[in-house]
Amino acid sequence: MTKVLLTGGSGFIAAHVLEQLLAKGHSVITTVRSEEKAEQIRKAYPSKSADELSVVIVPDIAKEGAFDEVVKTPGIEVVLHTASPFHFKFSDPKTELIDPALIGTSSIIKAIARSAPSVRRVVITSSFAAIMDETKGSDPNTTYTEASWNPVTIDQIYDSPATAYRASKKLAEKSAWDFVADPANDAKFDVVTINPPMVFGPVVHHLAGLQNINTSNARVVDLLQGKWKDEIATTGQAIIWVDVRDVAAAHIRAGLEIPEAGGKRLFTTAGLFSNAEIVEIVRKNFPEYKDKLPGPEVKGGELPAESERFKFDNSATTELLKIKWISLEKSIVDAVNSLKAHGA
Repeated sequence: MTKVLLTGGSGFIAAHVLEQLLAKGHSVITTVRSEEKAEQIRKAYPSKSADELSVVIVPDIAKEGAFDEVVKTPGIEVVLHTASPFHFKFSDPKTELIDPALIGTSSIIKAIARSAPSVRRVVITSSFAAIMDETKGSDPNTTYTEASWNPVTIDQIYDSPATAYRASKKLAEKSAWDFVADPANDAKFDVVTINPPMVFGPVVHHLAGLQNINTSNARVVDLLQGKWKDEIATTGQAIIWVDVRDVAAAHIRAGLEIPEAGGKRLFTTAGLFSNAEIVEIVRKNFPEYKDKLPGPEVKGGELPAESERFKFDNSATTELLKIKWISLEKSIVDAVNSLKAHGA
């Protein structure tokens, strides 16, 4: 049994990480932003003792020192830091996106180095957004790998919401790598980052409402609610995806089970997808939504031609993790079944 600190425990990915950690018998301390969210987690696991599952409230991860006290919990060996915003619903990218991502990551790294000598590994949830160059989304000569970084700078965060998000993920991830690389910081732990693209799959945490669905799954909700009936939405530049359960497994395998994962960026993706494929999967498996779905004559949402899209190679990650990636059909079917429970 390993004692694990999991930040952001009520988040989409973190809820699956928590479920898998507890199923494997590990002891988990998880942080959330409110007592309401803490109580939801406690109710989800009523049989777990305080030694098996402890929930701590950290109301503002953008505040310096936010994690100073929780990292002092004796015996923590691994930290899985998932707490970071992924949404485009902000008015000021600096205070609502950059600060929570950057300060949240840098402050927990500093706190661990200062006050958690038993921690041997920190796994950080980053994103394909830290890898992808938005100016080369249609470039067939660009191949993204674990070594790729987007070129966005802090000065560009007001260009667009998507650019601000890419900046937040890059800056937060870079802050962790820079910290452990500096001998002056005397870090006793190593770092792993997990860089998923679009993340689909079932929701396991309590939702206050469908309006709070994670950004990737929001397109599935739009489809089920009839918003694509007359026109299938454009897939967008992010044409690769992964199932949330595989992302959760990647965190656990990299953090607790594969020693040689230390110091690596892991590019977790199952491959290409399109909105048109999602429509076909829902049409095939959920006839009860027929009146909400676009008919076969409605076009749109297809993948760009091969000559107009980037390439990717995450073979190093697949070889290291030895995860057999969940299929798009299973991911979408399971996502829809979970969303039906919330009125979709």
